[in-house]
Amino acid sequence: MRRIRYERIGGPETLFQEEVPVPEPGAGELLVRTEAIGVTLPVVRKVREGAQPTPLGGELAGEVVRVGEGVSGYAPGDRVTGLCFGHGYAEYALLHTAMASPIPAGATARDAVALVRSGVVALGALEAARPEKGESVLVTAAASGVGHLALQIARLRGASRVVAAVGDPAKADFVRSLGADAVVTYGQDSWGDPVDIVLDAVGGELLTPAVKALAPGGRLVAYSSGGGTIEAYDLLVGGKSATGFQVAIVARTQPQRYEGWIKELWRLFGEGALRPTVHAEFALADAARAHATIEGRANQGKVVLVP
Repeated sequence: MRRIRYERIGGPETLFQEEVPVPEPGAGELLVRTEAIGVTLPVVRKVREGAQPTPLGGELAGEVVRVGEGVSGYAPGDRVTGLCFGHGYAEYALLHTAMASPIPAGATARDAVALVRSGVVALGALEAARPEKGESVLVTAAASGVGHLALQIARLRGASRVVAAVGDPAKADFVRSLGADAVVTYGQDSWGDPVDIVLDAVGGELLTPAVKALAPGGRLVAYSSGGGTIEAYDLLVGGKSATGFQVAIVARTQPQRYEGWIKELWRLFGEGALRPTVHAEFALADAARAHATIEGRANQGKVVLVP
């Protein structure tokens, strides 16, 4: 089978395709013939900035072809999506049942990788902010795979005003089409009227203006892999707070809550209330181009690999 790997830290140019045997599923694992693979900023950053090369994992969707020892609830022919911690940029990948969920009838693998993992992050980050109906929400990286869903979910959860923060003003029409009431760019001196909640997927130097954008008593939820520092004084003077959110912790420690989020996302999708968008599809051999799209912040929605 074909698989994408890298042997040194660098940019997209370090990715290469290789031929390897199809893996065998271990205990509790599913062997999935991948139909779609989601490309995420954390994985792109890992290739560029990681300590050492590791398998390119991430979200995928496809058909179960074999099951490992002790697996129940799944069988060959089932269509599933989930998070792969091993080699996911491949024609076949191993998915542990704890991180797998079925794809409903009528939905495609493309729908699944655009909706589930990114949607769980968006929904979980919003819930971590303890939103109340009528509050205002600002979303950074609002045109990203997670951000474009967070905009919609905030509106569906009763936000009175939703603000999209983007790096490029050319993305304004896209985020407005998803329900953003206002659009700001990172370089602006002010992000407009203060908001009750900021959902931040960027981190780094953007944390300072993100905290500044909060109204007194406002809450920042950081779910970025970009690091960064928040000055305690900036929180203190406005009675503001900051929370870190990582979906893997919830999946591991609160599996029923995690599964409930997935069911909620599919319900909203089925009703047509939540619209995941795929910006572009790339062949597996074009993984470098997919990574370059993410690095260049060019995407408006999800970037997907199709083996």
